[in-house]
Amino acid sequence: MATNAVVRDLEQVNADLQEQKERVENVDFKMVTFSLAGKDYGVDIMNVKEIAKADKFTYVPNAASFIRGVYNLRGDIIPIIDLRLFFHLPVDKRNDSLENMLILHINDQVYGTIVDKIDKVVGIQKDTIQPPHPIFGDINIKFISGVVEKEGSLYVILDVIRIFTVSDDDKKSRGGVGDNEYYVPPPQSSDPIAAQRAAANSAIGFIEESLLALKRFAVSTVNDKWLHTRFSEWSAGRSGDSLQLKTASEAEEFLSTFPSPYAGEFWGESYANAIKKILPDIPSGVVNVWNIGAGKGYETYSFACILKSRYPEAHIKIWANDNDIMAVSQAPNMMFELEELPEYCRQYTVHGTKGYSFSPAIKDSIVFEYHDITNENTLPEVNLILARDIISYLPAPEQAKLIADFAEKLKNRGIVFLGRNEEIADSNWQSVADDPVSAFMFNG
Repeated sequence: MATNAVVRDLEQVNADLQEQKERVENVDFKMVTFSLAGKDYGVDIMNVKEIAKADKFTYVPNAASFIRGVYNLRGDIIPIIDLRLFFHLPVDKRNDSLENMLILHINDQVYGTIVDKIDKVVGIQKDTIQPPHPIFGDINIKFISGVVEKEGSLYVILDVIRIFTVSDDDKKSRGGVGDNEYYVPPPQSSDPIAAQRAAANSAIGFIEESLLALKRFAVSTVNDKWLHTRFSEWSAGRSGDSLQLKTASEAEEFLSTFPSPYAGEFWGESYANAIKKILPDIPSGVVNVWNIGAGKGYETYSFACILKSRYPEAHIKIWANDNDIMAVSQAPNMMFELEELPEYCRQYTVHGTKGYSFSPAIKDSIVFEYHDITNENTLPEVNLILARDIISYLPAPEQAKLIADFAEKLKNRGIVFLGRNEEIADSNWQSVADDPVSAFMFNG
């Protein structure tokens, strides 16, 4: 008897499994479920491209109130629609939280839709979907394709194709597309120029974030002009994922046009002559210089030789700072072959047993020191500041602070030399050179 009971139990288990298998095989509709204002909703999974989280959207002027802006989805610029605002539902969002988004594919267009919470994928049988009923007063019934109950939850299935397109009846009843408050156009449909500008701004915004994260390059008014020029070059022939910077090597490639001429090496003759032409008359006979980012000393020695040529009788003092302690500690002992030097430097060298080095007239004018420029400094007033390609690698607030420090440290008609693609966009500063040398005089 016990054996028969076991057999019957196994038969029942097999029957249950077979029934479950049949139910699974009969699933012919899958939906991604989510919540809006505490109620459960679903959309056909065939219209869902992916799910995402984001908190930064580029504002689009004159757009409908439910359009939060446009978003750069790995190079594709898509409009973002807040379904809560679209259906006039309450929005409960903290300022520091990421938005939950369903990325939908509708009629060859991609849209992002913001919802409260994304739940799971639910499989059902199509014939269990019931037609919508007017009791679902939160949402216009025309945007509901049906309702279905699954495992104790009631889901309202949205007709996203209807939400994002305009039927002929809608056009007739509303007097045209422009009068239909529920129509959500793709980015280029209403104002191609404005949408194109918004898309470019969004793409540039993501470039800025990537440069900061991958290379600590902070975009600001100091380098914004270069960034837009470089982005135009970069985006030519690129689209989608290839437009964005996903790795450090891609960020380096994007920044490849940023450095000044002769970065990390002795300056060439033509560049040295361009620098020399900008140097002002200094009648006092004392030339004080603040050199930020001295590194291994190539730039510092180049500048020292130019200054010695320009002010042969002056007492020159260069405070050469860098936060690389190994580099600045080795710079005073630099040795080289004479052929490595540009012609304007060779008269200021001496030959020793291990090769050439700079003469005391040059070496004694330079004080190489470890210093973090984000900290306070005790330098006296200076005539010249050399800071090529340095400011852009500081956080934006530190950039502003350093430029203010420049104004405080410079004597009357003093000049600051920046990187070729850097500028000080302030009315108190006058540009005195822009290519290949970028130099500014403080007039405040």
